[in-house]
Amino acid sequence: MGIRSSFFMALAILAIAAASIAGALIFQALGYTPCELCLKERIPYYAAIPIAGIAAFFAAQGSKALTRAAFMVLALILAASAVFGAYHAGVEWGFWVGPTECTGALDRAASVSDFLKQLETVKVVRCDSAALRILGLSLAGWNAVISAGLAALAALGLRAKP
Repeated sequence: MGIRSSFFMALAILAIAAASIAGALIFQALGYTPCELCLKERIPYYAAIPIAGIAAFFAAQGSKALTRAAFMVLALILAASAVFGAYHAGVEWGFWVGPTECTGALDRAASVSDFLKQLETVKVVRCDSAALRILGLSLAGWNAVISAGLAALAALGLRAKP
């Protein structure tokens, strides 16, 4: 098996996707509460991790057709994840408006007591404000970059030897 084999590509996708989720959970444990979009950005990784494991299994078994099918699914999921990450990063940069559940104007309270009640009960983490930037990119921006790289690796896996 060469370094470009589909088995090793599937393992690389699995490891990087798992490390990405672990990183997100570590940041969350450190106090960076994820917004609604951040939580949704994790879903493709939750799907990609077992599919990458399945791709590695099929590649190890020498099943070229099933390996290619798994890589095709991975490429589509991860490309969609990259687009979603770019969308969220665009919301953070103010390029476009995000969902009303976590962006936009705050509701006006009718009175001060209503406002104080809202403060006690509503804990919304805003999607249009990056909690952290690393080398100029928010975590959503890094998700777009990592997902695009993983999608490209999955596309290469379509052509790799089992």
